[in-house]
Amino acid sequence: MDRREFTASLLAGGCAGMCVDLTLFPLDTIKTRLQSQQGFYKAGGFRGVYAGVPSAAIGSFPNAAAFFVTYESTKSLFTGYSATNLAPITHMLAASLGEIVACLIRVPTEVVKQRTQANPSLNTYRVLLNTLQEEVCIPFSLVQFPLWEYLKAVWWRRQGGRLDSWQAAVCGALAGGVAAFVTTPLDVAKTWIMLAEAGTSTASGNIPKVLYEVWRSRGIPGLFAGSIPRVTFISMGGFIFLGAYEKVRRTLL
Repeated sequence: MDRREFTASLLAGGCAGMCVDLTLFPLDTIKTRLQSQQGFYKAGGFRGVYAGVPSAAIGSFPNAAAFFVTYESTKSLFTGYSATNLAPITHMLAASLGEIVACLIRVPTEVVKQRTQANPSLNTYRVLLNTLQEEVCIPFSLVQFPLWEYLKAVWWRRQGGRLDSWQAAVCGALAGGVAAFVTTPLDVAKTWIMLAEAGTSTASGNIPKVLYEVWRSRGIPGLFAGSIPRVTFISMGGFIFLGAYEKVRRTLL
């Protein structure tokens, strides 16, 4: 990837991150207040739904920029495989590396330091691995980005030409929705772990064990609890995020 492509991916990724955060921030605030123990209205109701948005927007720029620079750089390294059956694997690898790099920016060094101080028996390397496992949505990206690239390629072939940005955005919404639905069980397990009482087996963070516990107590519906709002929210985010990225990147190239 040359300097121009690097700069385009950097700026387009950062702008896309800010766009999706600024657009969906109110919905996220309302969702958080609905889940608050003190109740929706006591937590603020519909007042100040943009509270805290400056810091979120500033933080989202380098995070998304790092993801897309890594994603596009990895894709460029395996350009020869893009037209073969190995293309999905290339996109999975690129998305995974992008998520890891973005996480290293998203999770400040201070967080790792404090967790190590609070757990002297753990070394910094182990704490960093635990942080990556807890805070990186690699399974989600493994589904979303190969599917996004595939849908774009299919649409491009069928209309015999380059896609418009809004078409890439539609592909992003579809890919995000599918990825959101498929990974809902992992999101449910994460929620159970976060809300579990200290000392219980669930609080230990063993995801396969928690998934089995959810399935045993609530069945398949329990594993996909909340899938409709999750799919809706993430589809909207995929449309804005990937659509904005394509638009800005094409403008700069």
